[in-house]
Amino acid sequence: MYRHLSALQQVSRRTIASTARRQVENKVPQKQKLFQEDNGIPIHLKGGTGDALLYRATMILTVLGTGYVLYELAKAAFPQKK
Repeated sequence: MYRHLSALQQVSRRTIASTARRQVENKVPQKQKLFQEDNGIPIHLKGGTGDALLYRATMILTVLGTGYVLYELAKAAFPQKK
């Protein structure tokens, strides 16, 4: 039993250690330069179109959620008479 477990450990170590790594370009300096630039754009919108869409979606959901909560509170405060 121990011999099988030991063999399994060796095989798993070899496959992890022998895999070729992909070379990925380091984009951190470019992002730092973009986000530290003083161009009058708020930090939460400096990422581009994707950030703007996420910001607007978040604001829409927040406003709709607040409106729905206020509606439910008003409905609970004035129950319908039967």
